[in-house]
Amino acid sequence: MIQHLASWPILLPMLAGIILLLPPCGKSIPIRRVASVVMALLSTLVSALLLWQVFQSGIIVYAIGDWQAPFGIVLVADLVSVLLVLLTSFLGLAVTVYSCMGDDEKGGFFHPLVHFLVLGVNGAFLTGDLFNLFVFFEVLLIASYSLLMHNGDKHKTRSAIQYVSLNLIGSSVFLIALGILYGVLGTLNIADMAQKVSQLQGDDVYLAKIGGLLLMVVFALKGALLPLHLWLPNTYASAMPVVAALFAIMTKVGVYAMLRVYTVIFGDEAGQLAHMAQPWLWGLAVATIIVGSIGVVAAQDLRKLTANLVIVSVGTLVALVALQNVNATAALLYYLVHSTLVCAALFLVADLIAHQRGKVADRLASGRGVAQPYLLGTCFIIAALAVVGMPPLSGFVGKVWILKTTLDSEKALLFWPVYLLASFALLVALSRAGTTLFWERKHQDSEPTEGVKAHPLQVTAIIALLVCSPLLVIFGGAVSEYMIAAATQLHNITGGINAVLGGGL
Repeated sequence: MIQHLASWPILLPMLAGIILLLPPCGKSIPIRRVASVVMALLSTLVSALLLWQVFQSGIIVYAIGDWQAPFGIVLVADLVSVLLVLLTSFLGLAVTVYSCMGDDEKGGFFHPLVHFLVLGVNGAFLTGDLFNLFVFFEVLLIASYSLLMHNGDKHKTRSAIQYVSLNLIGSSVFLIALGILYGVLGTLNIADMAQKVSQLQGDDVYLAKIGGLLLMVVFALKGALLPLHLWLPNTYASAMPVVAALFAIMTKVGVYAMLRVYTVIFGDEAGQLAHMAQPWLWGLAVATIIVGSIGVVAAQDLRKLTANLVIVSVGTLVALVALQNVNATAALLYYLVHSTLVCAALFLVADLIAHQRGKVADRLASGRGVAQPYLLGTCFIIAALAVVGMPPLSGFVGKVWILKTTLDSEKALLFWPVYLLASFALLVALSRAGTTLFWERKHQDSEPTEGVKAHPLQVTAIIALLVCSPLLVIFGGAVSEYMIAAATQLHNITGGINAVLGGGL
């Protein structure tokens, strides 16, 4: 069965979602929870096994139905995609465990939807052609629509309508872009497109450029890149924190799509279309960092603050995409893993704080003290230090790597001041938030809420996410070697084309 391993991160979540809809899982909450956690754990283990297999043996190309590329549907498991698949599966496991303490009962079909969303995200990372990227985008978006309305109210409905409307427009633009590119290139297989795009001449070059720039609009919307980021703060802040924590990976799908398309298809070997998106991506990325930092400082509650942290991370990642070199991509992968896990943990910490502060919830205003100040305070401090980039956590390593990578770029004079000032703004905002949440109390609310304490499983899920930050530093040598190897493999366009078009399993 090892030859089918590349398909398991997609098949297992799909199987889990179906099983959880059927009796006895569909009727018994305890059985549903156990089955969901077991399947999420199995998906994580399989993803880890796939990563190890790819690291040892090289790129795995799985041709569905034994129809070879470029005519058949292929899954391409390389070092970049399997890393993100493992990240998604692990995040899904943490969210599933956390939700078993009551969040999953606040609406219908929570567990199946989580697994279907993981299915869509994993499929987007593994697919070898752009049309199936569109298909998996739609799978994860449909699941996210329902999860957004979990425990819904009028505020969630308003945010959901905005989210759904924008993504429907994005999907339409995606199809138009695919139609243009298919008409010009005669294929939507990524490796085949990379091989043919340099051969375009005349008007076909301009048509392909139009299609490629339309894709950039779609990916910018999915990734929340300025000016298409306005949906994210309200959407993530209005969603249940456990859902927002899972959504932390969704913007990274858009960033990954930019990385894959504008490195492989429109990268160094694209002829007249080489690096066509780079000027656009760089300017928008820097602007996104600035706007996200302003949103962090202006946030009035911890969930919206964390949502704006996601925007800052997207801007940082897209700036690295725009640099188009191996070192920048390696730094991107490290920072992507770090930021996703830490932001997800912050959403869950915000949930516990909100439950323990009574009516004031997670608003950044003086109020009742939390019932577990040392536990939640420690979790918050670790997450905050990691986000700001203070040693000895992964944020510091990621920041140094990013600054070192951009130092050799001609754009360093712009990026360094913006990025460092943004980091300072994050430090100020998180310091203020921590002081308000844990130190400032109204006299009448000086006593903490009695009887409202975090369940050990909830704490376990948060700690599992947070402990990854120091682990990324402790095992920094091995991790950085993996990131550099993954980036090198991605930028080896000829090697990737040969692996995909040379035959699948």
